[in-house]
Amino acid sequence: MILTVTPNPSLDRTYEVPSLDRGAVLRATGDRVDPGGKGVNVSRAVAAAGVLTTAVLPLGGASGALIAELLGAQGVDVTAVTVAGQTRSNISLVEPDGTLTKINAPGPELTPEESALLLETVRTEAGEPAWIAACGSLPRGLPPEWYADLVARAREAGAKVALDTSGPALSAALQARPDLIKPNTAELAQAVGRPLATLGEVARAAQELRSRGAGAVLASLGADGQLLVSAEGTFHGTAPVAAVRSDVGAGDASLAGFLIAGGTGPGALASALAHGAAAVQLPGSAMPVPADLRPEAVRVTENPPPDRRLSAPATP
Repeated sequence: MILTVTPNPSLDRTYEVPSLDRGAVLRATGDRVDPGGKGVNVSRAVAAAGVLTTAVLPLGGASGALIAELLGAQGVDVTAVTVAGQTRSNISLVEPDGTLTKINAPGPELTPEESALLLETVRTEAGEPAWIAACGSLPRGLPPEWYADLVARAREAGAKVALDTSGPALSAALQARPDLIKPNTAELAQAVGRPLATLGEVARAAQELRSRGAGAVLASLGADGQLLVSAEGTFHGTAPVAAVRSDVGAGDASLAGFLIAGGTGPGALASALAHGAAAVQLPGSAMPVPADLRPEAVRVTENPPPDRRLSAPATP
């Protein structure tokens, strides 16, 4: 059982377009509507793998009702906190080469009462799941310390917490000691305040965040795969991708794969890579099912060469 928390969910509309021409009328060659938000996507990927999951999220208005309906149809249990504001809708434009242009709405502003109710709902649900995945940006009305409060309450209830956020919210949450964090290289560079150009520099940055409170760091390196730094050691892995169709939600599918496989060690890293590679080859934010996975193509090594350069170095 994996519980997810998404403070700022969305209704995601994805359009496939032949090209992105500013000022022109674009005729989509395909379109889809999915429930969105990083934690929501984790739940969708977990459910697609046949594992029980519950999504805790604030929902409001017609778009919020549609999110709950779509999640239920995909096998995700929904524990909704009703809010006065309208749940946001996001738009993604995907070109044939996989180039993605996103328009993300800000979402509603949560009141102090809605914020407190969301935290209390997580606390009451935290006794059952093996993992709680708290993911995404914070909506207006929630302070950067909100995730730190959530992590502390979940850990008091005996649950392990995986956190996927960035900026001040990540820095504040480290003090509450989340069991796992999942930054990409840009978010990791921002957290340590220096550029990252090699695997060794990424590993040292991950160790720094571990010294500040993170139990383990699962770093997404884009085309360079993923790096896991934990008490068990440092592991790097890659998975081949024939063609990128859409990378919306691919990192969330990867986190789901990691947690499904136990949330620790090189085996979980291999599962994360297989899920992420499968997700980028699907349309929109579709989540992979077991038949989409190619675990035999994943490669994981321990103690990768520290001087190996990243194809896309990150700066703070």
